[in-house]
Amino acid sequence: MAKKDFDELMSIGVDIGKDTFHLVGFDHAGERVLRKQIKRLALVATFEKLPRCIVGMEACLSAHFVSRTLRDMGFEPRIIPAIYVKPFSKGQKNDYNDAEAIAEAALRPNLQTVSEKSQDQLDLQALHRVRSRLVSRRTATINQIRAFLIEQGITVRKGLRALKNSFEAILEERKDEISPRMRSILIGLYGDWMWMDDRIDKVSAEIEEISRTEENCINVMTVPGIGPMISTAMVAAIGEGEAFDRGRDFAAWVGLVPRQYSTGGRTVLGRITKRGSRYLRMLFVQAAKIIMMRPHRWPDFSFGDWLARASERMHRNKAAVALANKLARMAWSILRHKTAFDAQRDEVAIGV
Repeated sequence: MAKKDFDELMSIGVDIGKDTFHLVGFDHAGERVLRKQIKRLALVATFEKLPRCIVGMEACLSAHFVSRTLRDMGFEPRIIPAIYVKPFSKGQKNDYNDAEAIAEAALRPNLQTVSEKSQDQLDLQALHRVRSRLVSRRTATINQIRAFLIEQGITVRKGLRALKNSFEAILEERKDEISPRMRSILIGLYGDWMWMDDRIDKVSAEIEEISRTEENCINVMTVPGIGPMISTAMVAAIGEGEAFDRGRDFAAWVGLVPRQYSTGGRTVLGRITKRGSRYLRMLFVQAAKIIMMRPHRWPDFSFGDWLARASERMHRNKAAVALANKLARMAWSILRHKTAFDAQRDEVAIGV
């Protein structure tokens, strides 16, 4: 391919693979002028020979690393959600067709892109993912212990604490009913449980330490119900929130808005969409439910009157989701504008 064709490059689509990348580029006339497969280690050397232009890639593993690398070289990288690339795909699925679809999607000016994450954000996100995996495995281990005990005719009341407090007593009092092999299996599972408890505590402590030193996390934690977990998970996911124009856009991205199906001027709203970050949505809903459990605190919040009225006309779960939506919108506003919750009301109260 002639070098003069490269000079006309307007956009390049990169299909990121484990070992190889597939590149497809278009010029200003929309003609394909680049179609190439490269090794991952040849990324920098290949792009050094190309003119600076828009480079699109799907949001996936290593997309943020590739984006930062290309941005440092002078390119304009755009990380695109896979769901927005699919409509541009033509023909059967293969790496070159995927790269071509990405290149076309990258040229759309109104297409929502993913914000590029810094290394600190990726590190914080990794901590949350490790903790989430450990919590999931701990739950599975506890359930397995309960299942094995039930097979021996032994039931324990609900709750993690109840099982932990009674486990050793059960082994001692029911030693004649539990075989030596099953006893050994249960002790091993209990050891796994204790190890995971220790790992979860250490990861949680590291997350809390970050929340105490990160200014954005400190501001977000002024919102009622939001602590170190939500604040750090939010900062890890969206940085300073610059990808959203308003709080309702962030709430929609988290999936805390009704699913809409409208046609012929008739609007139909259903259950929440559950799009976006499932982890963040879970945390916001948990925070809302904790606030709902303490109605005596509602008058202390600026949204207390709204919550009291909402709880009277809505089912408890529906009100919790509505409150989670409100918390998400407030958290985004605080994060974006670098302020604190109810800062203006506090200033009025003290006469500032």
